[in-house]
Order: sequence, then C-alpha cells, then structure tokens
Amino acid sequence: MAGNQEYFNRRLHSLLGVIPIGIFLVQHLVVNHFATRGASAFNQASHFMESLPFRYALELFIIFIPILYHGIYGIYIAFTAKNNVQRYSTFRNWMFMLQRFTGVFLLIFIAWHVYETRFQAALGVEVNYDMMADILSSPFMLAFYILGVVSATFHLANGIWSFLVSWGITVTPRSQRIATYVTMAIFFALTFVGIRAILAFINPELANI
Repeated sequence: MAGNQEYFNRRLHSLLGVIPIGIFLVQHLVVNHFATRGASAFNQASHFMESLPFRYALELFIIFIPILYHGIYGIYIAFTAKNNVQRYSTFRNWMFMLQRFTGVFLLIFIAWHVYETRFQAALGVEVNYDMMADILSSPFMLAFYILGVVSATFHLANGIWSFLVSWGITVTPRSQRIATYVTMAIFFALTFVGIRAILAFINPELANI
C-alpha cells in the first residue's frame, strides 16, 4: 500500500510540474517579455492578467496549490534521493542532481518573488514596470532573478524529460536521446525569453542585443 501511495505521489508530482506549473511558467515569461516593448506594453499585459475573471480561484487552484504540492514533495525527493555523480559521473546523473538543486533554490526564489509582488499588491502597491525596474536596480537582486529564471527554465525542461520517461512516452534509448535534444532547445529558448525580459527592466537597449 505504501509503495502504491509513493508511486501515485511521484506521478502526480511529475504531472503537476508540467501541467499546470510548466504552462504557467511559460505564460509568465511571455507576459514579462512584453517589457522589451516598453513600460506601457508590460503594464497593459500585466493588467490584462490581473483582470481575468475568477482570478483568485485560478491562482489558488492552478498556481499556488500545485506549486506547494510540487515543491514540498520535491523537497522530500531531493533529501531522500541518493546522488552518485562522484562515483557515476554520467550526463543523466548530473541532470538529476541539478534538478534537485534547482528545485530547492526555486522554493526560496518563488517565496521571495511572491512576497515582493503578490504580497505587496495585497497591501495596495501596484505591480507594474516601475516596481520590477526598482527591484532589479540592485545588482544582488538582478543576479538573484537571473539565477531564478535559469533555474526555473532548467527545472521545467529537464522535468519534461523526466515526465516523458516516467509516463512511458519515451521508453527507448533513441527516443530519450531525441527528448534530450528537444528539452535542451526548450531550456535555451525559455532562458533567452526570460533573461531578455529581465534586461528590459534595467536597460531597454540591452534587451535588443
């Protein structure tokens, strides 16, 4: 019975990491990328998302609860898994270790990001271009956010690879090798979008490089 419960938890953890959390991450990066078109474009996109019907219910059941479950169970996996990169230094072992490391870091990053944005919004502060530009004006916060974006895009891309394997979609070595190339492309594409958006908040000209 305990084995069946763990199997279910791991499958649910994997599924939530792609749907809906992965979809939300892509949507969040796309909205942020509007900053490359200027403050008014970002503010308009941000306000559109804030004006969606049933917004709080959507945030609770599609974002916050799935992230909490995925994060808490991910911490359990991270601290019970046996990383063996020193003894077996293979590509997949390194990916496994980085997946756990980025997962732990992302819990810290997401908690801070929610505090700086959603919590402040609840206190009446407007979440807009100027708010993000002010946050990212600090070199420490700029580095922290860049690391957060890279961790998030890697965690999603590598998580998709694991999802395809654990759900029996890629079962042969060839299909898993192809999935590696595809997920690496996803990682680089999303990272480009996320970093370009961050640069747009501190210097719009840098985003056009």
